[in-house]
Amino acid sequence: MAFQLLVTAGDGIGPEVTREAVSVLQTVFARSGQSLEVTEKRIGGIAIDTDGTPLPADTLEAALASDAVFLGAVGGNKWNALPPSTRPESGLLQLRAALGGFANLRPAFSIAELAANSPLKLDIVSGTDILFVRELLGGLYFGSPREWNRAAGEAWNTMRYTRDEITRVARIAFDLARKRGKKLTSVDKANVLEVSQLWRSTVTDVAADYPDVTLEHQLVDSMAMLLMTSPRNYDVVLTENLFGDILSDESAVITGSLGMLPSATIGGRVNLYEPIHGSAPDIAGKGLANPLGAILTGALVLRHSAGMDAEAEAIESAVRSALQLGFRTADLVRASTTDFTVLSTTEMGKKIRELLPA
Repeated sequence: MAFQLLVTAGDGIGPEVTREAVSVLQTVFARSGQSLEVTEKRIGGIAIDTDGTPLPADTLEAALASDAVFLGAVGGNKWNALPPSTRPESGLLQLRAALGGFANLRPAFSIAELAANSPLKLDIVSGTDILFVRELLGGLYFGSPREWNRAAGEAWNTMRYTRDEITRVARIAFDLARKRGKKLTSVDKANVLEVSQLWRSTVTDVAADYPDVTLEHQLVDSMAMLLMTSPRNYDVVLTENLFGDILSDESAVITGSLGMLPSATIGGRVNLYEPIHGSAPDIAGKGLANPLGAILTGALVLRHSAGMDAEAEAIESAVRSALQLGFRTADLVRASTTDFTVLSTTEMGKKIRELLPA
C-alpha cells in the first residue's frame, strides 16, 4: 500500500524548497521499492487568495486522510494587514490543532563543514547536538480569551496549560532523552509565571519515572544566553510553545543558517512536518532559498511516519556529503569566501539526489 503524503507548499519560498524535498523523497521511495503517493493542497496566503480562507475544507480533509503532512511555509507581507484570525498563520494553527500533534521536535546541530558560518567561535559550537521538544497545542498561541480591541487600543492573550498537557509532552521528551544523552533541560519562567510553576512541578513529577535521565531546570532568559555560550552542555530541551518557538529559532546561529533546520510534530492523528524557516518572500522565485532544511525534514518523515530509518539516514548522509564536497546555497557562504560552489535551490536538490545511494 502506498504511503500517502499530503503536501501543502504554502507561500513564498515554500513551493521551491518543498519541490526539492518531495523529489528527494520520491527518489528514496523508488529506490527502496516502496510506493509514495503525493497529494498537493493549498494553505496559507495562497489559499486566502484562491479560496477565501487560510485552511480550505478540502485541505483539512486530505490532511486527516494522509499518513503524513508536509508543509512548506505560510505568510508574507501581502497578508499582514489582515486580522490575526484570518491571516495565513491562522491556517497553520488550525491545521496543527486538527491533526492533534502536541510535540514539536526541532533538532539544532553543528555540522563541521558549516561551523565557520556561525558567528560563534568554533570551540563553542563544535559538537553541538540539541533536540528541542516544544509543546505545540497550548500556551499563548492557543489560550483563550484572546482579543485585539482596536477601538480601546489594547489587546490580550492567555497563557494556559493543564497538568495533562504538560505531562504528555514531558514523557515524549524524557523518552527521547533516554535514547540520546540521558539529559533533559526543562525551560520555564517559574520565578514570575504561575503557568511556569505548574510546568516545573509537573515535569519534576514525570522525572520520577525516568531515574536514568538527569533533569535540570532553566529560566528562559538565562537559557537564551546559555545557548550562545555553552550549547554543547545541552541534549534534549523541553519547552512550552512560545519559549520553544523563540529558542529553537535562536539556535539557527549554531548551524549558521535558519535554512538548515527541520522539524517534526508528532503525537496526534497525523504527523506534521515542516522546515523551521519562514516564507522569506523577499527571495521567493529567485532560486536563492536553501532547500536543505526541507530535505532534512523529509528524512524526519521517513523516520517518524514511514518507519524507514535507514533511508532517513541516507538522506542525512547525502546532505553531509554535499557540504563536505563544498556545495553551498547562498545563505551558507560568507561574502569573503570563494572556495565553494554556490548552487541554486533546484541545483542543490539535484545534488542531494545524485548523492543518494543507488
